[in-house]
Amino acid sequence: MANMSLVKNPMPSQDPNVRNKNFSEVALGYTAEMAMDEASRCLQCKTANCVKGCPVNIDIPGFIKKIAEGEFEEAYKVISASSSLPAVCGRVCPQESQCEGVCVRGKKGEPVGIGRLERFAADWHNEHVTEKPEKPVSNGRKVAVIGAGPAGLTCAGDLAKKGYEVTVYEALHLAGGVLVYGIPEFRLPKSIVEREIDGLRDIGVKIETNVIIGRTITIDELFEDGFEAVFIGSGAGLPNFMKIPGENLKGVYSANEFLTRVNLMKAYKPGSATPIKQNKRVAVVGGGNVAMDAARSALRLGAEEVYIVYRRGEEELPARAEEIEHAKEEGIIFRTLTNPVRILGDENSVVCGMECVSMELGEPDDSGRRRPIKIEGSEHVIDVDCVIMAIGTSPNPLIKSTTDGLDTNRWGCIVADEATGLTSRKGVYAGGDAVTGAATVILAMGAGKTAAASIDEYLRQK
Repeated sequence: MANMSLVKNPMPSQDPNVRNKNFSEVALGYTAEMAMDEASRCLQCKTANCVKGCPVNIDIPGFIKKIAEGEFEEAYKVISASSSLPAVCGRVCPQESQCEGVCVRGKKGEPVGIGRLERFAADWHNEHVTEKPEKPVSNGRKVAVIGAGPAGLTCAGDLAKKGYEVTVYEALHLAGGVLVYGIPEFRLPKSIVEREIDGLRDIGVKIETNVIIGRTITIDELFEDGFEAVFIGSGAGLPNFMKIPGENLKGVYSANEFLTRVNLMKAYKPGSATPIKQNKRVAVVGGGNVAMDAARSALRLGAEEVYIVYRRGEEELPARAEEIEHAKEEGIIFRTLTNPVRILGDENSVVCGMECVSMELGEPDDSGRRRPIKIEGSEHVIDVDCVIMAIGTSPNPLIKSTTDGLDTNRWGCIVADEATGLTSRKGVYAGGDAVTGAATVILAMGAGKTAAASIDEYLRQK
């Protein structure tokens, strides 16, 4: 019988005053009873708008129906037919602007908790199933994937399922890309990522770490080694700065460096090889998910006050509503309509404050958002001893500079056909943040999936 409740089953979670002092996962997950109850809210629409809203086209009504019937492993199989990283997507996808954003139930209440149900199915599988998947029969053809992030892993997984011999080359010492260096443990436990990657290895994906394409080996050399196609999913890991005075002071981080130290190098653990100084007052400049991750991590590292400093208003914050809500619950202070103009240092060149101006919103700019305008005479100083810049990242130019015939745009992003992922060079495909600039995990996965299908078609015709 359908559950016509207008609200989702709430997600169990740690108390805010407890979780803001630890790095354990915030959301605790549905019980089986809660998952079945939430699944029964799905109306099983004949025209499933939710599927159209999913970048990897998961059969959402199909897996939800299985959960409602108590067939949890079957639900997982439905999801994994389209997604190589279901436990990850159930945790970090912006469902509210994708599948849940077009759910019919959302017209007169809250949409079905699709993301929470996806997480439940994946977690149930990981907890109860130990049998490894069957490795596909090799077709003898080799494909190279650059970058072991969401785009690269998805492309690799889809091609491996079709029998291709796939080798993934990763610059860091661990596979996972932004999933391991960017997203904190309290949002995405690294054991979950490791489990998903092990699943790809089980079906034949080879992963070589500590390989920098353009230095260790070039794309030309990959083709010489017998690879018939290459997918570039190297992400966008080059941090942006505001270019204001004081950014070279001690205590100024890019969010990329700060989160890499925390997540990949475990700076929050006693005896870490790459510790982070415990600061009392931290300002995080930016309003996206990365800014929320950095601010919430700084709080957990022991900061007494942490500010989000954003030049537009609260309604314009680009971060997920859930992340903003969690940050507020944990005590993060929001200073919106505020823009830094200078970082102040003491006699030892250590951060001792940040000079800002107040802003007001004018007419929309080219992005459609209202343009922030400085209010004259509004200069003021925020007392901080650490500043983290979370204002976006760009693709690393190394691959472009070492690869002939690969076009990039004025932002340094690789130019690739949106429908196929094909670049300006034959046999070379690209997707994810390396093409779009910093975006979401699921959009990168969608690009990897698109490219895998195109590579398969290309090599079948070759």
